[in-house]
Amino acid sequence: MKRSPGLLRLADTVLLPGFVGTNAPDWVRRRLADGLAGVVLFSRNVDTPAQLAGLTAALRAENPDILVGIDEEAGEVTRLEARTGSSRPGNYALGVVDDEELTEQVGRDIGRDLRAAGVNIDFAPAADVNSNPDNPVIGLRSFGADPLLVARHTAAWIRGLQSAGVAACAKHFPGHGDTSVDSHHSVPRVTVSREELAEVELWPFRSAIREGVRAIMTGHLLVTAYDSDLPATLSPRILTDLLRTELGFDGLVVTDGIEMAAVAGVYGLGGASALAIAAGADSICVGGENSDEATVELIRNTIVDAVAEGKLTEDRLAEAAVRVRALASWQAGAADAAGSREIGLAAARRAVRVTRHPGAAAVLPLAAAPHVVELAPETNLAIDKGMPWGTGEPLSKLLPGTTVTRLREPEAMDGAPDRALGDAADRPLVIVVRDAHRHPWQMHVLERMLSVRPDGVVVEMGLPGRTDLGAVHIATHGSARVCGQAAAEILTGLQEE
Repeated sequence: MKRSPGLLRLADTVLLPGFVGTNAPDWVRRRLADGLAGVVLFSRNVDTPAQLAGLTAALRAENPDILVGIDEEAGEVTRLEARTGSSRPGNYALGVVDDEELTEQVGRDIGRDLRAAGVNIDFAPAADVNSNPDNPVIGLRSFGADPLLVARHTAAWIRGLQSAGVAACAKHFPGHGDTSVDSHHSVPRVTVSREELAEVELWPFRSAIREGVRAIMTGHLLVTAYDSDLPATLSPRILTDLLRTELGFDGLVVTDGIEMAAVAGVYGLGGASALAIAAGADSICVGGENSDEATVELIRNTIVDAVAEGKLTEDRLAEAAVRVRALASWQAGAADAAGSREIGLAAARRAVRVTRHPGAAAVLPLAAAPHVVELAPETNLAIDKGMPWGTGEPLSKLLPGTTVTRLREPEAMDGAPDRALGDAADRPLVIVVRDAHRHPWQMHVLERMLSVRPDGVVVEMGLPGRTDLGAVHIATHGSARVCGQAAAEILTGLQEE
């Protein structure tokens, strides 16, 4: 099939591919020069701020008017600080503090760093309402379970980010919070009524639209009240009828990673991309492991062939390309570069909550260097696997002599907890968990250790389920580097409860 140069260029305009490495591959440079409209960056592309700025400058040398996107939510989902851990807490901690001015300041702080690095669209904030505490992929990425709180802080975060000259992208429309399946692996189902969606999931997106958010990212969700057959990313009823017509959004609609199993597993990379554009999406995010020229070529050609076959109109493809170019040329008045570089730690400190139980009076502050046991669950694919987290490392700096044992599920089943108890003999014991309520093995280890050491301190760095465990329970509401620092300060008495 002969493919016209004009259609091929339109298809190039709606693609946002990722790539591997801290330097731009030749194929990316070549395609940018030929009309590719942008790229999406991941932690694999980021080493230092100076390196990232150099990378984006090299990309713009090929095409000055490109979109450079990244997932910088802060907290657990960070690309800028994946190697060190985030210097800012995530959304849930900000929701716990519930200070909209603070949330706006954190958004602005992130925007300053992104703008300095040459990034002009941030695929954040997550505007999902975490109404299902067992959600495996949202959790701490949400501002909370109250839709009005999430709506207020979504707007504040967008206001802060966009004041720094970086476009925000609220996600995952129409709301990924009330799900128990990770769309990286399968299709989550949202089965509530339209009325319930309007009262919960849609509130933050309405707020984002009123705030002037420049982009919205689709979720690969089967929202049965609107479409029982097609996930939201591929559904005209959701992207056109609901988002465009009913909610009145006229900015850029970008898909979540099109390679995710919830859509590509059924329709293929090219097929899912063509369906998404036909449904009302304007830009296809291609990340994950599918980050090579052959994949981009496949998707581009499939989109063009869909036009030739009548499955996608040329007008719809052209409309999508216009929106991409419009956002690439958008310039907001950037905020003053000056700002408090301590805003993230200040926010993390304010988010800590301490629960003391009977007999806890003599436990804190720690009188000696403790033994810290960190229980490390498998994290979802949105979180960088190698990102540092925990309380042991910052605590060892405040209390030299602190020792740390980190256990994963297989290790926790072979007697390691008992050995860790031995390591803690005659010393304070600190047990660090992460979403313990979602992981039975963590609860088993926690209860076993506390039965021997009821004076143990529990630090929960995920969603707090039970706060009645341990002589003292410390909830940080996040596992960012600054959240671990804030917990260490509580343990040593450097921060008041």
